[in-house]
Amino acid sequence: MSREWKSFEYAEDGGVATLTFARPERLNSLTFEVYGEIRDLTAELRERASEVRVLVIRGTGRGFCSGGDVDEIIGRLLDMDTREVYEFARMTGACVRNLREMPQPVIASVNGIAAGAGAVLALAADFRVLAQSASFQLLFTRVGLSGGDMGVAWLLPRIVGLGRATELLLLGDRVDAAHAVEIGLAHRAVPDAELDAAVAELAGRLLARAPWGLAMTKDVLNRSAAMDYSAAIELEAWTQTLLMTAEDFAEFHRSFGEKRPPRFQGR
Repeated sequence: MSREWKSFEYAEDGGVATLTFARPERLNSLTFEVYGEIRDLTAELRERASEVRVLVIRGTGRGFCSGGDVDEIIGRLLDMDTREVYEFARMTGACVRNLREMPQPVIASVNGIAAGAGAVLALAADFRVLAQSASFQLLFTRVGLSGGDMGVAWLLPRIVGLGRATELLLLGDRVDAAHAVEIGLAHRAVPDAELDAAVAELAGRLLARAPWGLAMTKDVLNRSAAMDYSAAIELEAWTQTLLMTAEDFAEFHRSFGEKRPPRFQGR
C-alpha cells in the first residue's frame, strides 16, 4: 500500500483485504477523516486487482457503522458554507462510487447497527451478510435531510424495488436482520457467533472464481441500469467476446480436460 490508514484497521491476507471500523465506543461512527480514507483506500484498491481479489468491510463492538458522528460531522457541517458542504457531500459519494466501480467483489459483514451513511456503505457492497442481531436504518429524514444520500436513491430501488425503497427512505424505520433477508436487503443472516466464518466462506468462494469475470459482471450490472434492453445485450456481447478470448477461459478448458480446479489469473 502507498500509505498507512489511521482511521480504521486494515489488513490483507491471501488476496482478501479487510477494512474494520474501529471506533466501538462511538458505534463506529464516521468522521471526515474516515470518509477521506475510505475514498482513498478504495481508489487505490481499484488499481490492485491482481493482488487484492476481495474486500470485506466490517465493524468492531456492537455496531457495523452508525453513520456520521453527531459531533465530528454534523457539528462541523453547521459551521461550513455551501461550497464546503458540497465538497464534503461529493467526498462521501466518492466512497460509494469507488465501492461500486472497483473490480473486486465487496462483502459487508454487518455485526450490529448499520445506520445512515453506515447503511449506505453496506448497500454499496456486492454482498451483505448479517449477524442475527444486526439491523439497518436509513434515518436521513429523521434528522431533517433528504432520504437520498451518497447514491442510495439509485442503489436501494435496484436492491429491494421502488416501493420498498420509498418506504425505507421516507420513514427511516429500523429493519432487523430477518426482515432484511425477507425483502432482499441482505443476502443472508447467521447466528452472531458464525458471522466471521460465513463471510470467510463467501470470500473463499469468490477467490475461486475468475477475477476478470467477476469484475466484468460488476461492470455490466452497473452500466445496464442506465441502458435500454438492446444496448445492454450489445454490451454483454462485447464483454463475453473479450472474456472468451482471454487466458482464464482457456485455462478453464484445460482444467476441465485435466480434471483439476482452474487456476485463474485475471488475464
